[in-house]
Amino acid sequence: MYEPRGLTRKSLAATGMSEHHIGKALRSGELAGIAHGLYLWRKDFDALGPVGRHRVHARHIASGLDTDEAISHISAAVLHGIDVWDVPLRRVHVSRPPSRSGRVTSGLHAHTTNWDDGEITQVLGVPVTSVARTVVDLARTLPRDQAIAVGDAALRFDPRAATQIPRVLEASRCRYGLVSAASVLQFLDGRSESIGESLSRIRIHEYGLPAPDLQRELVTFDGRRVRVDFYWEDLGVVGEFDGHEKFTEPQDLIDERRWEDGLRDLGLEVVRWDPEELETFEVVVRRFERAVARHRMWALDRAQ
Repeated sequence: MYEPRGLTRKSLAATGMSEHHIGKALRSGELAGIAHGLYLWRKDFDALGPVGRHRVHARHIASGLDTDEAISHISAAVLHGIDVWDVPLRRVHVSRPPSRSGRVTSGLHAHTTNWDDGEITQVLGVPVTSVARTVVDLARTLPRDQAIAVGDAALRFDPRAATQIPRVLEASRCRYGLVSAASVLQFLDGRSESIGESLSRIRIHEYGLPAPDLQRELVTFDGRRVRVDFYWEDLGVVGEFDGHEKFTEPQDLIDERRWEDGLRDLGLEVVRWDPEELETFEVVVRRFERAVARHRMWALDRAQ
């Protein structure tokens, strides 16, 4: 897939643009800055979005790295192709040995750290921390919600990382943030299929609801196999997170109604919520409690 490279005044001059024309393009908006001294043509800037622009910035920084440095933290997640959510993308994160100094500028955050064999890999020729090391670093340094959302996405992207994380965490035992990191890492589950589902799991836990099974496959009376986001088997309740992209065609709504009818035929209650309700989750909790009560009534009627 085509992805533009960041442009510098030097690279633009090499194409024949004078300083006057570069300045004019910047003033008109034809060129847009993504970092100090780094630009994109406006059409590329708009098409890439914040994550894509950070990827371009990170690859530009990587071109000047020394052999003992690697792209790390959220920048490594972006280069791996892991979904990220609600994280600052202004600075590219780099890790280097403790023998060198760390620094923070407007576009760069250089961390000092050690790493073990296997904790550095290559993505498109760029040295980056491994998925497992990236997850541990982010679990130490990001707020809990963001760390879990990115961590779930990382395990979804590379399930093998789940078996590597304990070793990386043990090797990180002298670094700051390990207590909160251990709590985050214990909570991760790569079966969450979206950022919204990860945030839903967090809210379910925060509000004291029982932990559901994820991506459970059920069989309806007519033999159809359906997979549900969240399943509380003992309570007879199914939970579904409805992202904004879930129903884009009229047929999607028809299929979803049939899906829900099939579950209700099994005696299950379906509780749905959308991204906005993640911010007012007590509404979902009350909906869940009513669903549990309805299922209990159904079970009592069936037993009589």
